[in-house]
Amino acid sequence: MVQKILIFKIFFLIFLFNNSLLYAKTIIGKAKVIDGDTIHINQNKIRLHGIDAPEKNQTCIYEDKKWLCGKQSTYELKKIINKQIVKCITTNIDKYKRYIAICYINKLNINQTMVKKGWAIAYRFYSKDYINEEDYARKNKAGIWKSVFEEPYKFRKTKKNN
Repeated sequence: MVQKILIFKIFFLIFLFNNSLLYAKTIIGKAKVIDGDTIHINQNKIRLHGIDAPEKNQTCIYEDKKWLCGKQSTYELKKIINKQIVKCITTNIDKYKRYIAICYINKLNINQTMVKKGWAIAYRFYSKDYINEEDYARKNKAGIWKSVFEEPYKFRKTKKNN
């Protein structure tokens, strides 16, 4: 009985290790910005790990006026990338078959930068990685934090139900 349990544990560990290797992929190239938290490099669709940016059609309220914060978030990611080579280290694949990745320009963590500049929030449902950067952006009223906004995942949920 002990041998069967040991064999099962070994097979389980091998399965976990091999499965994690499927997602540990590095993707490098010129990025096409889709929105504030999604890019494409060649044929690879990549969702930036640990962040959630306003949707392209999402608006926020600033000084009692609607503004296109989703489009602004997309524009800000384009500015950060600025046609430079992007290196993404994948961690997983989501239900839409996109790679989940932490992406860099040289040593600059793009995910972290988007949150710290206030153009995305820390996506706590999936990660606690960028909470400090979100706190910084909120305290400094950076990006969307200067306005009133619906959290992007809530915005998506209300649009899906309509």
